[in-house]
Amino acid sequence: MDPHEFHGKDIPHIKLDPKMTIEDLVNVFASSGYNGRQLGDAAKLYAKMIEEDATICLTVSGAMTPVGFGGIIKTLIEKGFVDWIVTTGANVYHEDHFAWGLPVKQGSFNVDDMKLYENEIVRIRDVYIKFHETLEAQDELVQKMFGEDFPDKPFTTAEFCNLMGKLSKEKSKHPEKSFITTAYDYDVPVYISTMKDSSLALNLAVHRLQDKTYNLDFVREIIEQAAILYGSKKSGILELGGGVPKNTAQQTGPLLDQILKRDDGGQDYIIQITDARPDTGGLSGATLQEGKSWGKVQDAHNGMVTVYADATIAFPILALYVLSNQKTRKPKRLYKKLNGLYSSLSEDYFKNPDNKIKKKN
Repeated sequence: MDPHEFHGKDIPHIKLDPKMTIEDLVNVFASSGYNGRQLGDAAKLYAKMIEEDATICLTVSGAMTPVGFGGIIKTLIEKGFVDWIVTTGANVYHEDHFAWGLPVKQGSFNVDDMKLYENEIVRIRDVYIKFHETLEAQDELVQKMFGEDFPDKPFTTAEFCNLMGKLSKEKSKHPEKSFITTAYDYDVPVYISTMKDSSLALNLAVHRLQDKTYNLDFVREIIEQAAILYGSKKSGILELGGGVPKNTAQQTGPLLDQILKRDDGGQDYIIQITDARPDTGGLSGATLQEGKSWGKVQDAHNGMVTVYADATIAFPILALYVLSNQKTRKPKRLYKKLNGLYSSLSEDYFKNPDNKIKKKN
């Protein structure tokens, strides 16, 4: 429809009912305007992605696990509504606190941080973490996990998280309180987009100083991520915030088309929840429509919704909406398929005679 003509759905005079369900509430949002409408449209698009059996990537930036949202991610994995994940090392590190029963509490943002430091309390906005009982205890756990038993051969961050999930499942007090252990159970690859920018990498320093080498094969993992898109009939992303996780998932299209000279066209669907402005030129605020110029998305006019909102408000609404009206999907178990997807993309690439010549050189 021509957006410059006077047509569209009538705006209702909204009435709330105490007996309303989450579906009713989302319909209220979708029938309104501004970011309420965008939130309603995003929830419905997420449901469409599930109904069409799209391969769904969840990207998570910001400190989402310290506020307990790893539990939401865990449930979405169990329902088959998340097939692979790109997140920060911090979200993986802090998620493991819950599995091991390390204290994380509500605190205050209106506080004297000099006094908190004296009391050995670390603050993330209004969330408190104990320096010794939580952070140092977690550090010791990570150091044990990736000490002598971790292979010296090149690894991806998906392999790193898979091992972390395995060990936390086997040894932690509450393995059910971690989306990392659930990802291990359901073979959901979890990639850390900025491995060295987190406490996970900091804890490897104690082993590196003893001459243990860590060889992160970051090129292999970006090929694996593109191979997931390559091997999907339909593909979508749910982005919580922006940053490097957002770009890591979106650059799968440019890798396939710009670098490997294919014509796949990028993602079919993207939902973005962000509070970043687009006019500053940063990736976090870049519009999804702009991504079309890079080949990150199939269509600049369809299959995309941006919600300008705090993800801690919008994400639970989207999640509860699909949990309430979508049937459980069979897990795609992509982690066990990564080698096959990688090989398929590689074989396809070298079918081109020009690429065969490059390989010989």
